[in-house]
Amino acid sequence: MTSSFHFSLLFFFLLSLSPALAKTSFHPHALLLPVQKDPSTLLYVTQLNQGTPLASENLTLDLGGQFLWVDCEKGYSSTSYRAARCGSAKCSLAGADTCVDCSSAATRPGCSKHTCSLFPENTVISAATIGDLGSDVVSIQSTDGFNPGGIVSVPRFLFVCAPTFLLKGLPSGVKGMAGLGRTKISLPSKFSSHFGINKIFAICLTAATRGTGVVFFGPGPYHFLLNTDASTSLFYTPLLLNPISTAAAYSKPTASSDYFIGVTSIRINQITVPNINASLLSIDREGNGGTKISTITPYTVLQTSIYNAVTEFFQNQLSGIPTVAATPPFVLCYNVTNFLSTRVGYNVPPIDLVLQNETVTWTILGANSMVQVSNEVMCLGFVDGGLNPRTSIVIGGYQIEDNLLQFDLGASRLGFTSSLLFRQTTCANFNFTSNT
Repeated sequence: MTSSFHFSLLFFFLLSLSPALAKTSFHPHALLLPVQKDPSTLLYVTQLNQGTPLASENLTLDLGGQFLWVDCEKGYSSTSYRAARCGSAKCSLAGADTCVDCSSAATRPGCSKHTCSLFPENTVISAATIGDLGSDVVSIQSTDGFNPGGIVSVPRFLFVCAPTFLLKGLPSGVKGMAGLGRTKISLPSKFSSHFGINKIFAICLTAATRGTGVVFFGPGPYHFLLNTDASTSLFYTPLLLNPISTAAAYSKPTASSDYFIGVTSIRINQITVPNINASLLSIDREGNGGTKISTITPYTVLQTSIYNAVTEFFQNQLSGIPTVAATPPFVLCYNVTNFLSTRVGYNVPPIDLVLQNETVTWTILGANSMVQVSNEVMCLGFVDGGLNPRTSIVIGGYQIEDNLLQFDLGASRLGFTSSLLFRQTTCANFNFTSNT
């Protein structure tokens, strides 16, 4: 983890380490977490304060993650930690019906007697293991949507203890993953139930590795500098439920915790891309296909036939401009001198994901479609996902940067802005430095 990451979040989280502030109790309008992009892994990292005494923990943000899981094997020490005993209401809420006993004589977080368990998953490397369900204090900053406010706490926040080896492939210094997925014990669900706020959350990821994006839990406004309330410019599309779990491991059949949307076709330069197998765009009976949104996939991944159709059509729209050598993992690359730079990126053909009808489109402009891999070269930022991926289209982190996405779980819909650069602001422009 870079030193700039720690420095930029230091002031924000010094407040939350104050016991007096942590005990502040009021009904918050909404909550917020800061998010930064790790330059080494291209993953997104946030922080929570957990335990007694409160300790700050760096966590990888996982949009489709089932719950919060933390490495309890190294250094997790808290007087307020409580294991979830088998058959308890906590286990029932989490859907944890497996009962385990730790082989060690001494109990500790992650190693308790007669405790129910779940399967924490590192979704970056698709690895899962068994882990104890428990609860502890978690504190988080409140907000009115304009500025950060007082610190509030959840005294018995459910999470899963995981072993250290599950951190493989995650950014240096993180202690686990913060899951925002469609489960009863994900961060949005737990914050909503405890504080009585609407079951809505919004993410706004910044492209700048030295900037700070934000996750809001609760309704708008979502106010950014330059007097922009992103909640006023949302377009909506239904959130689809994949009835089959996409997790690496689970104890019983359950629906996927990932967020799926219904892409019906793809347009480039306002022209529908031909030769896309429409059946791949739907979720079949086995839970395969469809389109999901991910914060742990750096770039959008397309099933091979979709990838070939999109890249070929995109290149045809720029037929007068020569390509240059590929830069893995990208294939279609150009010299940047052939393009004008605009407020919303290089002036390349826009890519539209057509949703429930032809008038509802998620438009991907140059800032989110082209990746500059050197001073001279930029490439189309889509990756070939192979012939038989579990999900046909995975919209990756790069494509959602500086787009605000609102997940309304009560209405089962996604609100999206497309690029905030059009409105002369970015996801790095939330005012974290004021609580007035």
